[in-house]
Amino acid sequence: MSYRASAVERLVTGGIYALMFLICVVTLYPFLYILSTSLASSNVPLTQIQLIPPEISLESYRRVLEYPLIGIGYCNTIVRTVLGTFLSVLVTLMMAYPLSKKYFPHRTFWTGLVVFTMFFSGGIIPNYILVRSLGLMNTVWALVLPELVSAFNLVIVRNFMMSLPDSLEESAKIDGANDITILFRIVLPICKPIIATIALWVAVWHWNSWFDSLIYATRAENQVVQLVMRRIVLEGSQNSMSLSAQMNRQNEIVTPENLKAATIMVTTIPILLVYPFVQKYFVKGIMIGSLKG
Repeated sequence: MSYRASAVERLVTGGIYALMFLICVVTLYPFLYILSTSLASSNVPLTQIQLIPPEISLESYRRVLEYPLIGIGYCNTIVRTVLGTFLSVLVTLMMAYPLSKKYFPHRTFWTGLVVFTMFFSGGIIPNYILVRSLGLMNTVWALVLPELVSAFNLVIVRNFMMSLPDSLEESAKIDGANDITILFRIVLPICKPIIATIALWVAVWHWNSWFDSLIYATRAENQVVQLVMRRIVLEGSQNSMSLSAQMNRQNEIVTPENLKAATIMVTTIPILLVYPFVQKYFVKGIMIGSLKG
């Protein structure tokens, strides 16, 4: 017997679809506008920018990629993202595993101590003094170590591990496995969804971060690409103006708006390409990790 939705249910469903469509439009429009501006020729006025520009030119991308600080910033960002994500996920898993065990001594106290750091931190100035005292200025460690473990990610992973059956660990111990073997050979292969989820969060955070680089990296060769992009887009000017001057001396003129849009796309697209590879794990990991308290 087929189920027929009532008029109220169809109305609610239609409203949900309309709301989701509106959210998609609001989310995608700025991205598509910047993409269209970056691809538009300098002959196209900004008031005539369309989804597909009347004249398409890749000159602004070529100029951005030729800018020396973009390449250096890219290398620094990739090193920071890969190293920071690997260490953060590893340490988070090793901290979450004991906190997920009921027999761990004073588990409630240690969990509360972790949650406490979600609401209170040392502040910018103490962190800066600590990093400088440790001699980490102008190194990648100044960008990785201060945010090595996120309390929110730790709680999510702990909750996910609490949902695993205790019989797995008991069976392994009967076979003679120790805690390290159980963690790396039995627990972690089951935790792929939550590992992919927090790895994506941490990678996106490292890729988009620029403020810590502004504080801890005083030399241009140690700064990340997001900081370079910020200077081109917001401070405007010296960088984009020097690029424009370069362009004017060459074959094709590129406007500062084209340059800024191309810079945004160059720094944004790589991290967007990561999403399709972890999408199948993402929803499952965040749902299971957030439900069990």
